[in-house]
Amino acid sequence: MKRRGALKMALAAGLGGVARLAHAAASDWEQSFGYPSGWGPRNDWNDKTYRIGNYSGGYERMLRARAIRAAGEASPLQAISPTGAESFATVAGLADSYMKAWPSTGLLIARKGVVLYERYQFGRTADQRMTSWSMAKSVTSLLLGICVDRGLVKSMDDTAETYVPRLKGTLHGGVTLRNLANMSSGAEILHDRDNPSIYPRAFLSPNADIETVVAGWNTPKEPQGTRYNYNELCPLTIGMVIRQVTGKSMSEFCQEALWQPLGAAGDASWLCDSGGREFNCIGFGAQLRDWARLGQMIAQGGQIQGRQVVSRAWLEECATWSPADAQVRQKVATPQDGYKYFFWHPRANGSLLMMVGAFGQRLLVDKPTQTVFVHTGVDSAGVWNPHMNQVFRAAVAARELL
Repeated sequence: MKRRGALKMALAAGLGGVARLAHAAASDWEQSFGYPSGWGPRNDWNDKTYRIGNYSGGYERMLRARAIRAAGEASPLQAISPTGAESFATVAGLADSYMKAWPSTGLLIARKGVVLYERYQFGRTADQRMTSWSMAKSVTSLLLGICVDRGLVKSMDDTAETYVPRLKGTLHGGVTLRNLANMSSGAEILHDRDNPSIYPRAFLSPNADIETVVAGWNTPKEPQGTRYNYNELCPLTIGMVIRQVTGKSMSEFCQEALWQPLGAAGDASWLCDSGGREFNCIGFGAQLRDWARLGQMIAQGGQIQGRQVVSRAWLEECATWSPADAQVRQKVATPQDGYKYFFWHPRANGSLLMMVGAFGQRLLVDKPTQTVFVHTGVDSAGVWNPHMNQVFRAAVAARELL
Protein backbone atom coordinates (compact mmCIF):
# COMPACT_ATOMS: atom_id res chain seq x y z
CA MET A 1 0.00 0.00 0.00
CA LYS A 2 2.90 2.38 0.71
CA ARG A 3 4.22 1.68 -2.80
CA ARG A 4 0.85 2.45 -4.34
CA GLY A 5 0.50 5.64 -2.33
CA ALA A 6 3.93 6.82 -3.39
CA LEU A 7 3.11 6.16 -7.03
CA LYS A 8 -0.17 8.05 -6.71
CA MET A 9 1.55 11.11 -5.22
CA ALA A 10 4.29 11.08 -7.85
CA LEU A 11 1.88 10.79 -10.75
CA ALA A 12 -0.44 13.46 -9.40
CA ALA A 13 2.47 15.83 -8.95
CA GLY A 14 3.70 15.20 -12.48
CA LEU A 15 0.33 15.75 -14.16
CA GLY A 16 -1.11 18.57 -12.11
CA GLY A 17 0.85 21.35 -13.77
CA VAL A 18 0.07 20.14 -17.28
CA ALA A 19 -3.64 19.83 -16.56
CA ARG A 20 -3.78 23.45 -15.43
CA LEU A 21 -2.39 24.54 -18.80
CA ALA A 22 -5.15 22.94 -20.83
CA HIS A 23 -6.98 25.49 -22.92
CA ALA A 24 -8.84 23.28 -25.41
CA ALA A 25 -11.03 21.65 -22.79
CA ALA A 26 -13.59 19.07 -23.82
CA SER A 27 -16.34 21.29 -22.47
CA ASP A 28 -15.48 23.93 -25.09
CA TRP A 29 -16.76 21.79 -27.96
CA GLU A 30 -20.29 22.65 -29.00
CA GLN A 31 -22.87 19.94 -28.37
CA SER A 32 -26.08 21.77 -29.26
CA PHE A 33 -25.97 20.72 -32.93
CA GLY A 34 -25.67 17.03 -32.10
CA TYR A 35 -22.17 16.67 -33.55
CA PRO A 36 -23.15 16.77 -37.24
CA SER A 37 -21.13 15.42 -40.12
CA GLY A 38 -20.79 16.92 -43.56
CA TRP A 39 -18.92 19.46 -45.63
CA GLY A 40 -19.66 22.51 -43.54
CA PRO A 41 -20.82 25.96 -44.63
CA ARG A 42 -17.59 26.67 -46.54
CA ASN A 43 -17.59 23.28 -48.28
CA ASP A 44 -14.63 22.33 -46.09
CA TRP A 45 -14.28 18.58 -45.51
CA ASN A 46 -12.32 19.24 -42.29
CA ASP A 47 -14.47 22.01 -40.83
CA LYS A 48 -13.81 22.08 -37.08
CA THR A 49 -17.51 22.22 -36.19
CA TYR A 50 -18.07 18.95 -38.08
CA ARG A 51 -14.99 17.04 -37.00
CA ILE A 52 -16.54 14.95 -34.23
CA GLY A 53 -19.17 13.57 -36.59
CA ASN A 54 -16.84 13.30 -39.58
CA TYR A 55 -14.06 11.56 -37.67
CA SER A 56 -16.45 8.89 -36.33
CA GLY A 57 -18.01 7.64 -39.54
CA GLY A 58 -19.13 10.80 -41.30
CA TYR A 59 -16.41 10.62 -43.94
CA GLU A 60 -17.75 7.26 -45.11
CA ARG A 61 -21.03 8.96 -46.03
CA MET A 62 -19.34 11.99 -47.63
CA LEU A 63 -16.49 10.37 -49.55
CA ARG A 64 -15.74 7.17 -51.42
CA ALA A 65 -14.83 4.26 -49.13
CA ARG A 66 -14.16 0.55 -49.29
CA ALA A 67 -15.29 -1.82 -46.53
CA ILE A 68 -12.88 -4.21 -44.81
CA ARG A 69 -14.94 -7.00 -43.27
CA ALA A 70 -14.25 -8.38 -39.81
CA ALA A 71 -13.67 -12.00 -38.93
CA GLY A 72 -16.49 -14.27 -37.87
CA GLU A 73 -14.94 -14.69 -34.43
CA ALA A 74 -13.14 -11.86 -32.66
CA SER A 75 -9.92 -12.19 -30.70
CA PRO A 76 -10.94 -11.87 -27.04
CA LEU A 77 -10.45 -8.68 -25.08
CA GLN A 78 -11.07 -9.23 -21.39
CA ALA A 79 -12.34 -6.74 -18.84
CA ILE A 80 -9.98 -5.88 -16.00
CA SER A 81 -10.62 -7.78 -12.76
CA PRO A 82 -11.94 -5.93 -9.68
CA THR A 83 -8.55 -6.33 -8.01
CA GLY A 84 -6.77 -5.06 -11.09
CA ALA A 85 -9.17 -2.13 -11.38
CA GLU A 86 -8.40 -1.16 -7.81
CA SER A 87 -4.67 -1.27 -8.55
CA PHE A 88 -5.14 0.77 -11.72
CA ALA A 89 -7.50 3.30 -10.14
CA THR A 90 -4.91 6.04 -9.82
CA VAL A 91 -3.95 5.84 -13.49
CA ALA A 92 -7.63 5.64 -14.46
CA GLY A 93 -8.25 8.81 -12.50
CA LEU A 94 -5.43 10.56 -14.33
CA ALA A 95 -6.87 9.37 -17.65
CA ASP A 96 -10.29 10.72 -16.63
CA SER A 97 -8.71 14.10 -15.87
CA TYR A 98 -6.98 14.08 -19.23
CA MET A 99 -10.24 13.32 -21.05
CA LYS A 100 -11.99 16.18 -19.28
CA ALA A 101 -9.21 18.58 -20.23
CA TRP A 102 -8.91 17.87 -23.94
CA PRO A 103 -11.13 17.13 -26.97
CA SER A 104 -10.51 13.38 -27.09
CA THR A 105 -13.21 11.19 -28.57
CA GLY A 106 -11.86 7.96 -27.13
CA LEU A 107 -9.09 6.51 -24.97
CA LEU A 108 -8.37 2.82 -24.43
CA ILE A 109 -5.48 1.27 -22.48
CA ALA A 110 -4.88 -2.48 -22.63
CA ARG A 111 -2.23 -5.02 -21.76
CA LYS A 112 -1.94 -8.59 -23.01
CA GLY A 113 -5.57 -8.71 -24.10
CA VAL A 114 -6.98 -7.11 -20.93
CA VAL A 115 -8.67 -3.71 -21.20
CA LEU A 116 -7.46 -1.61 -18.29
CA TYR A 117 -9.32 1.57 -19.22
CA GLU A 118 -11.84 2.57 -21.89
CA ARG A 119 -13.79 5.78 -22.19
CA TYR A 120 -15.56 7.80 -24.91
CA GLN A 121 -17.03 11.29 -24.93
CA PHE A 122 -18.95 13.68 -27.17
CA GLY A 123 -21.56 10.96 -27.55
CA ARG A 124 -19.11 8.60 -29.27
CA THR A 125 -19.39 4.84 -28.63
CA ALA A 126 -17.23 1.72 -28.84
CA ASP A 127 -18.93 0.50 -32.03
CA GLN A 128 -18.07 3.60 -34.07
CA ARG A 129 -15.15 3.61 -36.50
CA MET A 130 -12.71 6.42 -35.74
CA THR A 131 -10.66 7.79 -38.61
CA SER A 132 -6.94 7.50 -38.02
CA TRP A 133 -5.40 10.08 -40.35
CA SER A 134 -1.74 9.15 -40.85
CA MET A 135 -1.92 6.07 -38.65
CA ALA A 136 -3.02 4.57 -41.98
CA LYS A 137 0.62 4.80 -43.09
CA SER A 138 1.57 2.30 -40.37
CA VAL A 139 -1.23 -0.02 -41.52
CA THR A 140 0.33 0.27 -44.97
CA SER A 141 3.65 -0.81 -43.43
CA LEU A 142 2.06 -3.95 -41.98
CA LEU A 143 0.56 -4.84 -45.37
CA LEU A 144 3.92 -4.24 -47.04
CA GLY A 145 5.53 -6.51 -44.47
CA ILE A 146 3.06 -9.28 -45.29
CA CYS A 147 3.96 -8.86 -48.97
CA VAL A 148 7.63 -9.32 -48.03
CA ASP A 149 6.74 -12.30 -45.82
CA ARG A 150 4.93 -13.97 -48.74
CA GLY A 151 7.69 -13.31 -51.24
CA LEU A 152 5.54 -10.96 -53.29
CA VAL A 153 8.17 -8.29 -52.67
CA LYS A 154 11.68 -9.71 -52.96
CA SER A 155 13.69 -6.91 -51.39
CA MET A 156 13.13 -3.53 -49.80
CA ASP A 157 16.04 -2.35 -51.92
CA ASP A 158 14.11 -3.01 -55.13
CA THR A 159 12.71 0.06 -56.84
CA ALA A 160 8.98 0.71 -57.12
CA GLU A 161 9.12 0.39 -60.92
CA THR A 162 10.37 -3.19 -60.47
CA TYR A 163 6.78 -4.00 -59.51
CA VAL A 164 4.69 -1.19 -61.07
CA PRO A 165 5.17 -0.85 -64.84
CA ARG A 166 3.31 2.48 -64.92
CA LEU A 167 6.07 4.04 -62.82
CA LYS A 168 8.86 3.06 -65.21
CA GLY A 169 11.05 6.09 -65.85
CA THR A 170 9.37 8.31 -63.21
CA LEU A 171 11.02 9.77 -60.13
CA HIS A 172 9.04 7.64 -57.68
CA GLY A 173 9.44 4.58 -59.86
CA GLY A 174 13.20 4.82 -59.44
CA VAL A 175 13.09 5.07 -55.63
CA THR A 176 13.69 1.95 -53.54
CA LEU A 177 10.93 0.64 -51.34
CA ARG A 178 13.24 1.22 -48.36
CA ASN A 179 13.62 4.91 -49.14
CA LEU A 180 9.91 5.29 -49.86
CA ALA A 181 9.00 3.69 -46.54
CA ASN A 182 11.55 5.91 -44.83
CA MET A 183 10.13 9.10 -46.40
CA SER A 184 13.41 9.70 -48.22
CA SER A 185 12.47 9.82 -51.91
CA GLY A 186 14.58 12.87 -52.75
CA ALA A 187 11.59 14.52 -54.45
CA GLU A 188 11.02 18.26 -54.35
CA ILE A 189 8.00 18.18 -52.05
CA LEU A 190 6.92 19.82 -48.80
CA HIS A 191 4.08 18.33 -46.76
CA ASP A 192 2.36 21.54 -45.70
CA ARG A 193 2.98 23.40 -48.94
CA ASP A 194 1.97 20.65 -51.35
CA ASN A 195 -0.91 18.82 -49.65
CA PRO A 196 -3.41 21.49 -50.78
CA SER A 197 -2.48 20.43 -54.32
CA ILE A 198 -2.18 16.68 -53.75
CA TYR A 199 -5.42 16.13 -51.84
CA PRO A 200 -7.84 17.51 -54.46
CA ARG A 201 -6.09 15.81 -57.38
CA ALA A 202 -5.45 12.46 -55.71
CA PHE A 203 -8.39 12.14 -53.33
CA LEU A 204 -11.18 14.69 -53.06
CA SER A 205 -12.15 15.75 -56.59
CA PRO A 206 -14.66 13.82 -58.72
CA ASN A 207 -11.84 12.64 -61.01
CA ALA A 208 -9.16 12.19 -58.33
CA ASP A 209 -6.43 9.79 -59.45
CA ILE A 210 -3.62 8.75 -57.10
CA GLU A 211 -1.55 7.06 -59.79
CA THR A 212 -1.52 10.08 -62.09
CA VAL A 213 -0.35 12.36 -59.28
CA VAL A 214 2.43 9.97 -58.20
CA ALA A 215 3.63 9.32 -61.74
CA GLY A 216 3.59 13.03 -62.58
CA TRP A 217 5.62 14.29 -59.60
CA ASN A 218 9.08 14.27 -61.15
CA THR A 219 11.15 17.17 -59.82
CA PRO A 220 14.13 15.96 -57.73
CA LYS A 221 15.62 17.92 -54.86
CA GLU A 222 18.42 15.58 -53.77
CA PRO A 223 19.54 11.95 -54.18
CA GLN A 224 17.13 9.44 -52.64
CA GLY A 225 18.02 8.28 -49.13
CA THR A 226 19.70 11.59 -48.30
CA ARG A 227 17.16 13.09 -45.95
CA TYR A 228 13.94 12.29 -44.11
CA ASN A 229 11.17 14.39 -45.66
CA TYR A 230 7.67 13.46 -44.50
CA ASN A 231 5.13 13.54 -47.35
CA GLU A 232 2.09 11.74 -48.79
CA LEU A 233 3.52 10.53 -52.08
CA CYS A 234 5.91 8.01 -50.49
CA PRO A 235 3.13 5.91 -48.91
CA LEU A 236 0.90 6.38 -51.96
CA THR A 237 3.67 4.86 -54.11
CA ILE A 238 3.95 1.92 -51.70
CA GLY A 239 0.18 1.50 -52.01
CA MET A 240 0.56 1.18 -55.77
CA VAL A 241 3.15 -1.56 -55.23
CA ILE A 242 0.90 -3.47 -52.83
CA ARG A 243 -2.04 -3.39 -55.25
CA GLN A 244 0.17 -4.52 -58.12
CA VAL A 245 1.90 -7.45 -56.39
CA THR A 246 -1.26 -8.77 -54.71
CA GLY A 247 -3.61 -8.23 -57.64
CA LYS A 248 -6.14 -6.84 -55.16
CA SER A 249 -7.26 -3.56 -53.73
CA MET A 250 -5.49 -2.69 -50.48
CA SER A 251 -8.81 -3.15 -48.68
CA GLU A 252 -9.30 -6.64 -50.07
CA PHE A 253 -5.74 -7.59 -49.19
CA CYS A 254 -6.06 -6.03 -45.73
CA GLN A 255 -9.25 -8.00 -45.08
CA GLU A 256 -7.72 -11.31 -46.13
CA ALA A 257 -4.20 -10.92 -44.77
CA LEU A 258 -4.53 -8.65 -41.72
CA TRP A 259 -8.00 -7.75 -40.49
CA GLN A 260 -9.59 -11.19 -40.38
CA PRO A 261 -6.48 -13.06 -39.14
CA LEU A 262 -6.18 -10.37 -36.45
CA GLY A 263 -9.63 -11.32 -35.20
CA ALA A 264 -11.06 -7.83 -35.54
CA ALA A 265 -14.54 -7.53 -34.08
CA GLY A 266 -15.76 -4.71 -36.32
CA ASP A 267 -15.52 -3.85 -39.99
CA ALA A 268 -12.94 -1.26 -40.95
CA SER A 269 -13.01 1.14 -43.91
CA TRP A 270 -10.58 2.90 -46.22
CA LEU A 271 -11.27 6.11 -48.14
CA CYS A 272 -10.49 6.03 -51.87
CA ASP A 273 -9.90 8.09 -54.99
CA SER A 274 -12.39 8.14 -57.87
CA GLY A 275 -11.14 4.78 -59.15
CA GLY A 276 -11.53 3.00 -55.82
CA ARG A 277 -7.82 3.10 -55.04
CA GLU A 278 -7.16 3.59 -51.33
CA PHE A 279 -5.77 6.99 -50.33
CA ASN A 280 -3.54 5.04 -48.00
CA CYS A 281 -1.59 7.94 -46.53
CA ILE A 282 -4.76 8.52 -44.47
CA GLY A 283 -8.38 7.32 -44.52
CA PHE A 284 -8.37 4.09 -42.48
CA GLY A 285 -11.21 3.88 -39.94
CA ALA A 286 -11.66 1.31 -37.18
CA GLN A 287 -13.10 0.82 -33.71
CA LEU A 288 -10.79 1.54 -30.79
CA ARG A 289 -10.95 -2.06 -29.58
CA ASP A 290 -9.70 -3.25 -32.96
CA TRP A 291 -6.88 -0.71 -32.87
CA ALA A 292 -6.08 -2.24 -29.47
CA ARG A 293 -6.05 -5.72 -31.01
CA LEU A 294 -3.69 -4.45 -33.69
CA GLY A 295 -1.42 -3.03 -31.00
CA GLN A 296 -1.55 -6.29 -29.06
CA MET A 297 -0.54 -8.21 -32.18
CA ILE A 298 2.44 -5.86 -32.66
CA ALA A 299 3.44 -6.20 -29.00
CA GLN A 300 3.35 -9.98 -29.35
CA GLY A 301 5.74 -10.04 -32.29
CA GLY A 302 3.05 -10.25 -34.96
CA GLN A 303 1.13 -13.09 -33.34
CA ILE A 304 -2.36 -13.21 -31.86
CA GLN A 305 -4.49 -16.18 -30.81
CA GLY A 306 -1.81 -18.51 -32.08
CA ARG A 307 -1.84 -16.95 -35.56
CA GLN A 308 1.30 -15.34 -36.98
CA VAL A 309 -0.30 -12.43 -38.84
CA VAL A 310 2.84 -10.41 -39.58
CA SER A 311 6.28 -11.94 -39.21
CA ARG A 312 8.36 -11.13 -36.14
CA ALA A 313 11.20 -10.43 -38.57
CA TRP A 314 9.24 -7.59 -40.23
CA LEU A 315 8.31 -5.96 -36.93
CA GLU A 316 11.91 -6.20 -35.76
CA GLU A 317 13.01 -4.68 -39.07
CA CYS A 318 10.58 -1.80 -38.44
CA ALA A 319 12.31 -1.10 -35.11
CA THR A 320 15.99 -1.44 -36.04
CA TRP A 321 18.28 0.64 -38.23
CA SER A 322 21.02 -0.34 -40.65
CA PRO A 323 23.48 2.13 -42.24
CA ALA A 324 20.98 2.36 -45.13
CA ASP A 325 18.44 3.85 -42.69
CA ALA A 326 20.79 6.40 -41.11
CA GLN A 327 18.69 9.38 -42.19
CA VAL A 328 15.70 8.24 -40.08
CA ARG A 329 17.48 6.89 -37.01
CA GLN A 330 16.80 8.82 -33.82
CA LYS A 331 19.49 11.40 -33.20
CA VAL A 332 20.57 10.91 -29.58
CA ALA A 333 22.67 14.10 -29.50
CA THR A 334 19.65 16.18 -30.54
CA PRO A 335 16.69 14.14 -29.24
CA GLN A 336 13.85 13.69 -31.69
CA ASP A 337 11.60 10.87 -32.71
CA GLY A 338 13.17 8.26 -34.92
CA TYR A 339 11.32 6.77 -37.87
CA LYS A 340 11.35 3.50 -39.79
CA TYR A 341 8.96 2.10 -42.36
CA PHE A 342 6.02 4.41 -41.48
CA PHE A 343 6.36 3.89 -37.70
CA TRP A 344 7.58 6.53 -35.21
CA HIS A 345 10.15 5.65 -32.53
CA PRO A 346 10.39 7.92 -29.46
CA ARG A 347 13.00 5.56 -27.95
CA ALA A 348 16.33 5.02 -29.65
CA ASN A 349 16.22 1.26 -28.95
CA GLY A 350 12.93 0.76 -30.83
CA SER A 351 11.06 -0.56 -27.78
CA LEU A 352 8.16 1.90 -28.21
CA LEU A 353 6.38 1.89 -31.58
CA MET A 354 3.95 4.66 -32.42
CA MET A 355 1.32 5.14 -35.07
CA VAL A 356 0.71 8.89 -35.38
CA GLY A 357 -2.17 10.71 -37.03
CA ALA A 358 -3.14 14.37 -37.22
CA PHE A 359 -5.50 15.97 -34.71
CA GLY A 360 -4.67 13.57 -31.89
CA GLN A 361 -4.78 10.07 -33.35
CA ARG A 362 -2.30 7.74 -31.65
CA LEU A 363 -1.50 4.06 -31.13
CA LEU A 364 1.41 3.51 -28.75
CA VAL A 365 2.86 0.05 -28.12
CA ASP A 366 5.30 -0.42 -25.25
CA LYS A 367 6.92 -3.72 -26.18
CA PRO A 368 8.59 -4.58 -22.83
CA THR A 369 5.27 -4.45 -20.92
CA GLN A 370 2.95 -5.07 -23.89
CA THR A 371 0.98 -1.99 -22.90
CA VAL A 372 -1.21 -0.65 -25.73
CA PHE A 373 -2.57 2.89 -25.68
CA VAL A 374 -5.18 3.99 -28.25
CA HIS A 375 -6.24 7.63 -28.47
CA THR A 376 -8.54 9.46 -30.88
CA GLY A 377 -9.24 13.18 -30.94
CA VAL A 378 -10.39 16.10 -33.03
CA ASP A 379 -7.84 18.83 -32.37
CA SER A 380 -4.11 19.18 -31.83
CA ALA A 381 -3.98 22.65 -30.32
CA GLY A 382 -2.38 23.16 -26.95
CA VAL A 383 -0.17 20.98 -24.74
CA TRP A 384 -2.38 17.90 -24.91
CA ASN A 385 0.42 15.67 -26.25
CA PRO A 386 2.74 15.96 -23.20
CA HIS A 387 -0.30 15.43 -20.97
CA MET A 388 -1.32 12.33 -22.94
CA ASN A 389 2.23 10.96 -22.85
CA GLN A 390 2.31 11.33 -19.09
CA VAL A 391 -0.86 9.26 -18.80
CA PHE A 392 0.76 6.65 -21.05
CA ARG A 393 3.93 6.58 -18.95
CA ALA A 394 1.83 6.20 -15.82
CA ALA A 395 0.04 3.22 -17.37
CA VAL A 396 3.34 1.58 -18.28
CA ALA A 397 4.76 2.25 -14.80
CA ALA A 398 1.72 0.59 -13.17
CA ARG A 399 2.73 -2.83 -14.50
CA GLU A 400 3.86 -4.13 -11.11
CA LEU A 401 0.60 -3.18 -9.44
CA LEU A 402 -1.64 -5.31 -11.66
